[in-house]
Amino acid sequence: MAKYIFVTGGVTSSLGKGIIAASLAKLLQARGLNVTIQKFDPYINVDPGTLNPYEHGECYVTEDGAETDLDLGHYERFLSSYTSQANNVTTGRIYQTVINKERAGDFLGKTVQVVPHITDEIKHRMMLLGQDEKFDIVITEIGGTVGDIESLPFIEAVRQLQWELPDEDVMVVHLTLIPYLKAAKELKTKPTQHSVKMLSETGVHPDILVCRTEQPLNNEIKRKIALFCNVKTDAVIEAMDADTIYEVPLLMLREKLDLICLKKMNITNYAEPNLDKWKSFLDKLKYPKSKVTVGLIGKYIELQDAYKSILESFVHAGAMNEVKVEVVNVHSEFITNENVSEKLAGLDGLLVAPGFGLRGIEGKIIAVKYAREKGLPFFGICLGMQMAVIEFARNILGLKDAHSTEMDANSSNQVISIMEEQKKIKLMGGTMRLGAYPCEIQEGSLAHQIYGTTHISERHRHRYEFNNDYLNQFQENGMIASGTNPDTDLVEIVEIPNHPFFIGVQYHPELKSSVEIPAPLFVGFIAAAKKYNEQSNIGKKKSASSIEK
Repeated sequence: MAKYIFVTGGVTSSLGKGIIAASLAKLLQARGLNVTIQKFDPYINVDPGTLNPYEHGECYVTEDGAETDLDLGHYERFLSSYTSQANNVTTGRIYQTVINKERAGDFLGKTVQVVPHITDEIKHRMMLLGQDEKFDIVITEIGGTVGDIESLPFIEAVRQLQWELPDEDVMVVHLTLIPYLKAAKELKTKPTQHSVKMLSETGVHPDILVCRTEQPLNNEIKRKIALFCNVKTDAVIEAMDADTIYEVPLLMLREKLDLICLKKMNITNYAEPNLDKWKSFLDKLKYPKSKVTVGLIGKYIELQDAYKSILESFVHAGAMNEVKVEVVNVHSEFITNENVSEKLAGLDGLLVAPGFGLRGIEGKIIAVKYAREKGLPFFGICLGMQMAVIEFARNILGLKDAHSTEMDANSSNQVISIMEEQKKIKLMGGTMRLGAYPCEIQEGSLAHQIYGTTHISERHRHRYEFNNDYLNQFQENGMIASGTNPDTDLVEIVEIPNHPFFIGVQYHPELKSSVEIPAPLFVGFIAAAKKYNEQSNIGKKKSASSIEK
């Protein structure tokens, strides 16, 4: 039977429950245990698929096509193992299931209530992954902050599991904040005390307190927290602010978070942690040999979480190439033909990001044109790939009104069109082309060179596709379809062979990038940006030398 660890949060949101959960899972995995992580979110949306990126950050898509919370991206990046539909559950999904059962008569005329019907469904979902014999430990992150009305049913479900399961099979890790008051030059424990008191009033008793802090916690403060929060002193864990989230597992290792959990759960069969690959990655990340500057052209740049997986993929690819990747955010809505040279000056590469809707589209097309004409390494993802197709159609094929059906249904040249199976769909949630699909790559292409194989599988999230009616026209004029879906002939990859590096993909390669297995396209793109930077510097030195002469 699997054992269950619940991670809750108090004092304030955005403390990093997902990172703590992922770090603990990484340490347990490194000791030879099979671990998975799941996220329970208190909002009533069935999933994040219809949420605005400004409000919720990116929507992370799993291998099986589930639209999930961005924390699942952290889980996969840390563990290098896939999550699924079962790893992310919302209040909306819970209530939808219970109401469907009620309509089907499953409750035999009983009054349906939060306790026991809603909490029973929550507990069922919490323990579902634990029924898979391959998992030794299931870590569950409870979204929101203790005290939120929305989180109460989830906390009540945890309370019931603490009562129902043997003590050694369930434990609670509570993440809190120890603020530092500069005026008083003191760390204050009162917010943590109140948070634990509020959690205890619900009947849930934390076994471990992980305390986010800007200053080190001395033994006196740890003893004080332990005394007033009713935990052992060694169960008060210091979580200092780190330069990168990838340092957190090592910080938690130093604090013995994993060993405390193993002792509480009475697990004795484990190995010394093997974190050699992780430490090697961190060394490359901390001590790069050079720097490249990449422009991220997007329309949600005000919120970094909107492009979380892309930014983390840059980190992974940068370490692989031993360079620091400095990302310059450029809002596509403000790019014009007049200022594009100024906006994109000094870049070593250009990535045009995914997105939906008309706003900022023309700026993305202008940016693509600049990269194509200047020989600047270009990488387009999903909508970014579609913008590359539209730009090529307008400026090389001469189809001046070329566009996407999504943006202009009246265009006479819809080089990007809605997928056939999408035409009759009315509901918005969970109806796009989602999850992993195969792709066959043309031998000798840039994509083939990058992946090193002709058969790949990548994750998708889109409704629109390259219009194959125009394929011959594109290929005759220099843009090839180097990757296609073997079942539908859907164009997955386009590239321009006579360009130093120009590639666009319909899928989302950032969703499968992890610390130990970086996304090949990102590694190749950063390698091209590094080469461009080196050649630019050589050109600048030659120019300076000729001026001196």
